[in-house]
Amino acid sequence: MELKQYGYIIWKRAWIPALLLVVVAAASLATYQTPPATYRTSMRFTVGVKPQEVEGEYTYDSFYAWQSSEYLADDMTVIVRSGAFATDVNRRLAEMGGAVQIPPGSLSGSTVAGKEHRILTVDITWGNAEELAQIAQAVVTVMEQDSPQYLTQLGTPGALIRLIDEPSPPAPNSPSLTQRLDLPVRLLLALGAGIALTFLLDYLDDSVRGRGDLERLDIPVLAEVPRK
Repeated sequence: MELKQYGYIIWKRAWIPALLLVVVAAASLATYQTPPATYRTSMRFTVGVKPQEVEGEYTYDSFYAWQSSEYLADDMTVIVRSGAFATDVNRRLAEMGGAVQIPPGSLSGSTVAGKEHRILTVDITWGNAEELAQIAQAVVTVMEQDSPQYLTQLGTPGALIRLIDEPSPPAPNSPSLTQRLDLPVRLLLALGAGIALTFLLDYLDDSVRGRGDLERLDIPVLAEVPRK
């Protein structure tokens, strides 16, 4: 079948994909809800291990300390997403008099921690800017004051964590790619379904609409009445 025939099949029932586009667009706009605003803040910490000095002897403790610091930064990226860390943050929030409380383990979905050598970056996303500022301050307190309990378990009691970049002011997040593409994808699917339906109806239609239909059935055409 030539491309021209495909176009003719679609053109004959162009109202089908057009109707589906209108229905899907109207339903999407009628049920559309503005996604809740979310805010983000980030902060950075240095993670290091103090080398052990031995007088009168040359050692590689400094080298091993730097290497251990990198491993420790990796481990801390997991710790900040743990339920125990979230529990400590809740405790600090309560001490600060804040009303917000984070369910234990919920930071695993809203906090992403990354590393750059011995630099630990913690990003936090929350739905309220004021509460986010309180959570960020609680995270800083836990990292600086409560981290020894985690570091001792990791076998690095001499580790030090210091804040080098204060939590950034809460900034609103832009809509995600999924939110931006939601309506276009729906319309594209509606258009594809409409076109598929036109071909299905054409396949099921056994009526004769032109000379080509008869010739494909090996029926000789003696005469043809023009449309105009």
